[in-house]
Amino acid sequence: MGNPPDTVHDRPEPLPVAEPDAASDAPAGEPSAGDATPGAQASDAVARDRDEVYDRLLRTTAEFDNYRKRIERERREQADYAAADVLTELLPLVDDLERALRADTDSADAYRKGVELIHRQMLDLLRRRGVTPVDAVGLMFDPHLHQAVSHEEVPGHPDGEVVEQFRRGYRMRDRLLRPAMVKVAKA
Repeated sequence: MGNPPDTVHDRPEPLPVAEPDAASDAPAGEPSAGDATPGAQASDAVARDRDEVYDRLLRTTAEFDNYRKRIERERREQADYAAADVLTELLPLVDDLERALRADTDSADAYRKGVELIHRQMLDLLRRRGVTPVDAVGLMFDPHLHQAVSHEEVPGHPDGEVVEQFRRGYRMRDRLLRPAMVKVAKA
């Protein structure tokens, strides 16, 4: 007979003890918690993660859609406000035109003075809004500012010079609102 081992390191390792089987309590045909394999647990975790990411995607998409609609509504409201502001400034001009039409005078000079007054008021309104006329006559044709509607040989003018303006062009600060309609000299 041999002597008992002297140290803990010399002792043999104990055999694993079997845990009580929880599967015996589960009804037949239903997996128990103990039956889950590591692969099935990982698959369940991946499915939960996928569902969470999909839910976040749906929420983010809905939030972005609401943001887009709000910005679009605010843009419309801002444009309406700006238009109302300009239209309010135009109303006194309409009033002046109506007074001119109701005026009981046979004098063409009185009508002319009334129209000149309204014209000055309109130009003043445009100037306050940053709208300025585009210079044309005497300048070289610029396709970014002018719209040529006719070319004509004109003695004493170089090729490409604007010699006549049919309709004035306007710009608002750096933005062209309407090009000047012009006649251009050709050689």
